[in-house]
Amino acid sequence: MGAGASPSTAEPWARKLWDAVIALDEDAAADVVTGALDSGVDAESVLLDVIGAVQHKVGVEWAADRLSVAQEHAATALNERAVATLSLSHRPEGERRGRVLVACVDQEWHALPARLLAETLRLRGWQVDYLGARTPTPHLVGHIHRTGPSAVCLSSSLSARLPLAHAALTACQAAGVPVMVGGLAFGHDGRYARPLGADAWAPDARTAADRLAAGLPLPPPPHQTVHDLPHLADQEYTLLRRDSRRLVRETLTGLRARHPSVGAYGEEQLERTAEDLGHIVEALTTALYLDEDGLFVDFLGWTAEILTARGVPADSLLPALDLLEEQVRDFLRAPRVLRAGRAALRDHR
Repeated sequence: MGAGASPSTAEPWARKLWDAVIALDEDAAADVVTGALDSGVDAESVLLDVIGAVQHKVGVEWAADRLSVAQEHAATALNERAVATLSLSHRPEGERRGRVLVACVDQEWHALPARLLAETLRLRGWQVDYLGARTPTPHLVGHIHRTGPSAVCLSSSLSARLPLAHAALTACQAAGVPVMVGGLAFGHDGRYARPLGADAWAPDARTAADRLAAGLPLPPPPHQTVHDLPHLADQEYTLLRRDSRRLVRETLTGLRARHPSVGAYGEEQLERTAEDLGHIVEALTTALYLDEDGLFVDFLGWTAEILTARGVPADSLLPALDLLEEQVRDFLRAPRVLRAGRAALRDHR
């Protein structure tokens, strides 16, 4: 396991980098990275305990509505450049351990966690092919066939991407390569990694590097995704996923008809409401994909916290859940998931 700086060593540099990031001062951020390295903080600690810690705080501050979306994007971009500064100034020497492919699943645009892992592995002596955000599965498999990595590391932050993650890891395993997954999409404890058939899960970059060094198990024989999740045979996920736009449209129509406040929304407010409804439907279908009510409950809890931070009552989501349940009443599992979400929202109050 790589040595890490003690919190007392890394924290002053993290505070300096935070100040540079908030000021959008790229030169100051680069100086923090080089200064920390010159002071004797090891490169992995600068990467994870300084840059990684600051990026985590960026996410916390955005969720608390203390950073705008634009500020969050700018801060993330500056942290990515800080990673590049470290990468250019610290090049490991010696023989490489082997080749690893690191990528985000298709439609996953939160790439910095995967970049931090890629750099951690590089510092540990691996040859790393980092493919970045939103890597389509066919391109992922094509790269495996061209380069022959010993393992694939897939990252996803959004639970809505889990069906795509499942397809990607199954395809990689069919190519004969074990897959380790990580990111918030798989649950804080990795609870969604095992049902999807992942060969390993790691909660952070250091643990991922340790598990990779210990060796991943061989992947299972080629199989279809439905073999991992036999409940998909009932077609609820497929049918509701196919109907998701209609569900959003009819739910929005019902809200405008039954709730005068929504009926008075301007065009921009309606667009935002439709977007929020799209996320709710996406979370519903993902919960059906894994047959995990808790996934939908967790999504609604996170959404409720975001809304509360922005001064919007969390129970404003309840009418939408009622309308959705009316539309899916002929299904078996979807109404159950929606009822679990409604109960959690009421408890949240």
